[in-house]
Amino acid sequence: MKKKNNSNNKFNKNITPDGLDVEYSAELADHEDIEAQERSAQADARVKKKL
Repeated sequence: MKKKNNSNNKFNKNITPDGLDVEYSAELADHEDIEAQERSAQADARVKKKL
């Protein structure tokens, strides 16, 4: 008998992308987008500092 592959059942289909591969256009960015980019850069700097 063949075993069923249950790995497909464990996969969460509601996973949202982490945003790293999302296209970003500075021309279309609003104030909130710019603030989010600044927060992201600050968070990246903190992570690099810890390493």
